[in-house]
Formats: sequence, C-alpha cells, structure tokens
Amino acid sequence: MKNFKLIAKTFTGLENVLCEELRNLGASNIAPGQRAVFFEGNLEMIYKSNYFLRTALKILKEIEFFSFKNVDQFYLKCKKINWTDYFDISQTFKIESTVVNSPDFKNSMFASLRLKDAIADYFRDYAGKRPNVDTDNPDFIINLHIFRNNCTISLDSSGESLHKRGYRIHQGEAPLNEVLAAGMILLSGWNGNTDFLDPMCGSGTLPIEAAMIAQNIPAGRFRKNYAFENWRDYDQLLFENVTKDFVKKDFKHSIFASDISATALLNAQTNARRALVFNKIKFQKTDFRDLNIDLKNGTIIINPPYGERLKEKDLNDLYNMIGERLKHQFSGNKALILSSSAEAMKNIGLRPSKKMELYNGSLKCQYNLYELFEGKRIDINNKRD
Repeated sequence: MKNFKLIAKTFTGLENVLCEELRNLGASNIAPGQRAVFFEGNLEMIYKSNYFLRTALKILKEIEFFSFKNVDQFYLKCKKINWTDYFDISQTFKIESTVVNSPDFKNSMFASLRLKDAIADYFRDYAGKRPNVDTDNPDFIINLHIFRNNCTISLDSSGESLHKRGYRIHQGEAPLNEVLAAGMILLSGWNGNTDFLDPMCGSGTLPIEAAMIAQNIPAGRFRKNYAFENWRDYDQLLFENVTKDFVKKDFKHSIFASDISATALLNAQTNARRALVFNKIKFQKTDFRDLNIDLKNGTIIINPPYGERLKEKDLNDLYNMIGERLKHQFSGNKALILSSSAEAMKNIGLRPSKKMELYNGSLKCQYNLYELFEGKRIDINNKRD
C-alpha cells in the first residue's frame, strides 16, 4: 500500500505523548510540531490513527504543498490540482483554513474563499457544473494551511473532532475535553497497573478515559462515522479488520470517582454506562474533604474549579483544602493537578516535582505533579510538615 504524508492535530503540551502513541501504532518518520505531529503511513495507518489514538484531534492526509508569490498564483495552483481524484460533483464539501503570517491572506475566510473558487472553476471546466458547499454536514472536508507564502492542502480523514468519542451524552458546566483528559492520564504515566482516583470527577471524563486506557479499549470504539468513509479509496473490509485488531486487557485494580454534586455524579455514571466501563469505576457522592479511601502507590488526578465562578477567597480555601487532604490522607501516592489559576495553585502548599503546561480550551494551565511522600518532607515554603 502507498504511504502518505499525514498530520495528527493535538493540543499544546501533548505532542510528545502523541508521538509515543504513533510509535506504538507503527507509524514512520514521526516528527513533533506545534499542536501537531507529522508522520507517514498507508491507508491502514489512517484508519488506525483515527480509531486508536487517544490524544489526536484530527488526522489529515496531505495532498498538495506549494509556495506562491501572490493570491492569483495561489488560485492557479489550487485550480491545477486534480480534484476529481478525490471527490465528484455529487458530493458536498467544506474548507477549514488556518493562516499564519501571510502577507497576501489577512484572514482564513479569504483563503477559504479563493480555494473554493479554484475548486468550483476546476469542476466547471471539467464537467460544466460545480459541487455544492455544505458547512454543516459535508461529505468531504478540505484542510488549508497557509504559513507565510507556503500552502499545505490536506484531506480531513476524521470529520468531527476525535475528542467526540461517542459515549458522552451528559456534561457539566465545564466538561473536560476527552483528548485532554487522556493526555493528562498518559502524561502521568498511569497505565492501569495501580489504583486511580479523581475526587472531583464532574461528568466523569477522567475516570472513563482511565478505564478505557486500563482495558485497552480503543478511543474510537463508540464513534459512528469518520470522514474517510466518504473517500473514493475507502476500503470497508480493511477498516473492519482494523477495528477488530485489539485485545481487551484485564484490569485488576480500582478506579475511584467522586464528586460533591449529585447531578454531576449521575451524569458521570450515565456516560460510564454508555462507554461500557461502569463496572470498572467506583462512584461516590462526597466532598473531597470527607473522602476516605485506602489508596497506596496510586495516581490521583484533579481538575478543580479555576475561579470563573468562585470568589478568590473561596478558591484559595478550596486549593488549601486539596493540599491538606493530599498531604495527610493520601501520602504514599502521586497527585497531578490541572489549573489555570497560578495564584490558587500556591495554596496547595506542596512542592511540585514536575511542572507541565497544558491548555484547557483557551485557558493556559499548569499541570503539576506532586509526589506524596510518607513521613517528613519540605513544603513549598520550605517549612517542615
């Protein structure tokens, strides 16, 4: 099978985790970029990437790369592409564009418009009519990336973002993106060999993703469709073989998930049932300050409120409580906390052994690792506990 130049889109901070996932899948020529990983693979690799990768948002297949001197040359080079190799007049399409530091294109909308004109004119010359644009539910998605005077045109093989796993029907006020949640777990090093705890689980994204990782359940197990199913070279038998190519692992440890909100916990339980992992998660409605679980050598991941709906004092008190509970109730484990509030994080009162940077949507976040040693240790203010 022919190899293609491929691009996996992801979030800032997850590029290296995604590289490791691609290595495990058998991709070649893997190179991390900014919010993306470049790699090569055949049609089977495109299917595998969409179905198995936990930290990818989109899988793009590059079909053209060129440099241009001005907008007119850009249009002409786009029109020269043999678009009938990829889709026909009966199929609808849409264009998603990104423009960075281009002297010719001041915004992505103008770039999309010129590419659309080139495609329409190509089909008019070829068949006397043009395919229709459908921005809501297109058969075919074209990704356009312009950096300065360089243009990359790719086909979007995923369609809807891959974070839409297909199991979530209920979510809270600030749901954690599934790709970010999986990335947080993989960055922690947890792989199902110990216990796992999320004491502020909200709609359950972290424990559900953890249960899927622990049992080797593919990220795309519950998705209904992918954009590549509308491609001319779609091989249904090959894709069916890819979806059968995994072995479910036996998970012998515990995943604990708790939340102070009964509504949030009910949402989490509903989502866990849809993901077929409900029996692997021990749910409990309780405030973290009252949570009493015997956890040793486990991993605790917390995504607490960041302050959008809490007063500063309440936020500081919350983070102080988190730090105290981790220190006194959960020693002998490791904890990771994600927050966009650097000030509130100071109230954890523990020295992080590792600091990472992630984005939760548009919010720049600290993702800190705390080794919760038993016995005497030094806190962040250099005072002995």
